[in-house]
Amino acid sequence: MATVTTHTELALQDADSLITALSEQARNAFAEISNAPSSQRNEALRCAAKYVRDSQEQILLANALDIEAGRQSGLTEAFIDRLSLSEDRIEAMAKGLEDIASLADPLGVELARWTVPSGLDIARISTALGVIGVIYESRPNVTIDASGLAIKSGNCVILRGGSDSHHTSTLLAELIQKGLAEAGLNTHAVQMVPTTDRQAVGSLLQASGKIDVIIPRGGRNLVERVQNEARVPVFAHLEGICHIYIAADADTQKAVNIAVNAKMRRVGICGAAETILLDSALPEHTKQAVCEALLNAGCEIRATSEIQSLHPDIIAAQDNDFGTEFLAPIIAMKEVAGIAEAVSHIATFGSGHTESIITENTQKAEFFIQNVDSAIVMHNASTQFADGGEFGMGAEIGIATGRLHARGPVGAAQLTSFKYIVRGNGTVRA
Repeated sequence: MATVTTHTELALQDADSLITALSEQARNAFAEISNAPSSQRNEALRCAAKYVRDSQEQILLANALDIEAGRQSGLTEAFIDRLSLSEDRIEAMAKGLEDIASLADPLGVELARWTVPSGLDIARISTALGVIGVIYESRPNVTIDASGLAIKSGNCVILRGGSDSHHTSTLLAELIQKGLAEAGLNTHAVQMVPTTDRQAVGSLLQASGKIDVIIPRGGRNLVERVQNEARVPVFAHLEGICHIYIAADADTQKAVNIAVNAKMRRVGICGAAETILLDSALPEHTKQAVCEALLNAGCEIRATSEIQSLHPDIIAAQDNDFGTEFLAPIIAMKEVAGIAEAVSHIATFGSGHTESIITENTQKAEFFIQNVDSAIVMHNASTQFADGGEFGMGAEIGIATGRLHARGPVGAAQLTSFKYIVRGNGTVRA
């Protein structure tokens, strides 16, 4: 059985040497896990889920240390919410690992097959990507999600969590390693960078030939740095500037419920709505109901003049409120003259993450879906569903808004590449 390895001794080395050592260990582990049977990878996930459940008390104690340090350093309440774990959130992490285990194996899938005039039989087969670097802030659940999806897809992952979640994330990574060990897999398939030194991030980003892809999870500053400095491919979204367009024929109750949920369920996640566009032909009572529901839920509304007149507590929007990711109980609101203006506004101010139309008119919904160029486009649904777990992927390692390789929630299937298998019968080319 494999043994759990710690990297305290590696932390004493310089950042480049540390990342080189971790990536070499990961590459060796990759040769094993990418060829391990699905049953063994699934067993590692189920064992890890058991360790997470059994370690609830230790996880909460480690998390309390991180939360206290975060409060002392002045982290915002939205940031503290992303950092915080509870019994329910710990159970959700364990259940997420089990959900990932229950998914179909994403490796060895025949994506396409055909024959050509030369007689060759050609198949395109899914394969693991390799060594994945994940750089993240605050959210310790990323440790579980990233590790689980990497194991499921036969990849290895090097995790670099933020200093704000260091105690929690380090413990969670150790629990994942225990699951790997119990299933007889190399524990170097999941490794945590054992230092909070920012130089380790730079070394990860420069590790061309050692790391196959980088996935950042965090705020704008982190993602911008990764996108600007990385010498390896990146799956990322810069911001989650998500819009809701409430069309003239929207159902009032649906509009109210979705608007409040999309903004206020959890204000600090990337799927939280940041702008609501109200159709100018929307009945006055629906506009008023949406605004009053948001205000009653504790949301600050910053709106254009037409909407301001609906309630004395609505304040005037500034130009820069549109296109801002508040990550707080604040929403920008604007009146638009129809669906074309809504689509145009989203194209101008959106970040390509998630947008939703509220309408009972299926033709309008289809127009919106076809013409809004974002990774996720919804009809009559809260933008807070922009999540791999809610998409039936078990979990996600992030949301990608680029157009190459992966787009939208990045689950196990999105962490695969492919190769071509060509079969002949003494076939030579003329």
